[in-house]
Amino acid sequence: MSGALQAVYQNLRSFGTPPGQQAYTTAGTFTFVVPSGVTRVSVVCVGGGGAGSSAGFGAGGSGGALAYTNNITVTPGASISLTVGAAGTGAGAGGTSSFASDASAGGGAGGGASGGSVITGTGGSGGNAGTRLGGGGGAGGYSGSGGVGGTFVFGPAFGAGSGGGGSGGQNGGSGARSYGGGGVEILGSGTSGSSQAQGGSGGGDGLAGSNSRGGGFYGGGGNGPDGGGNSPGDGSQGAVRVIWPGDTRLFPSTDTGDV
Repeated sequence: MSGALQAVYQNLRSFGTPPGQQAYTTAGTFTFVVPSGVTRVSVVCVGGGGAGSSAGFGAGGSGGALAYTNNITVTPGASISLTVGAAGTGAGAGGTSSFASDASAGGGAGGGASGGSVITGTGGSGGNAGTRLGGGGGAGGYSGSGGVGGTFVFGPAFGAGSGGGGSGGQNGGSGARSYGGGGVEILGSGTSGSSQAQGGSGGGDGLAGSNSRGGGFYGGGGNGPDGGGNSPGDGSQGAVRVIWPGDTRLFPSTDTGDV
């Protein structure tokens, strides 16, 4: 090897493992194959949002949780199973999203009051659904809970997200349309949702009643029925994102953006 080529080779080696990522945003079970040279990864998971229900006075679905784990030791070429939680439909709960046993985020309850919870890892719980023509709960944030869905008569219009989480959806009383909860993005922590149905950390906003999906991407809870006769909405599916090298790219916000 010439002196010039050797110098180039040494310079390349000094940079270490090139940064990379893989995002899974469709519900189902997948296999992540560890790339060559990668020995550490960091992972974020968002559970699916619950669907709204028309039972009784109707209620919004709860938001899914967000969970992350950093600096996970992996072996190049190894196959690792992961699951992306499905959206809650027909008043059902959202599914759990997970990466092996390292990070796991629960889905939100369907037409109920229970937001998703962190099963393994660190992160925030999903926002609780509003009851009585209520809005959907926001997806959990990187260090706080999603916003609570608005409740007609018995509560505020909606609750703001925290820790980068989505805000809750507007209630649907007095002829107003109900809204699903805001979702949360998987690129790292950002600004929390603060206006009604607003996504957190750049996540998608919740949608108004009459849409089949009410919850914002990812993990927002679906809207309940409203005074205008609109039907409850489904939640949003969850997501899983893997980034590397995991010893230098760390959630919630250390070099976690797109590369």
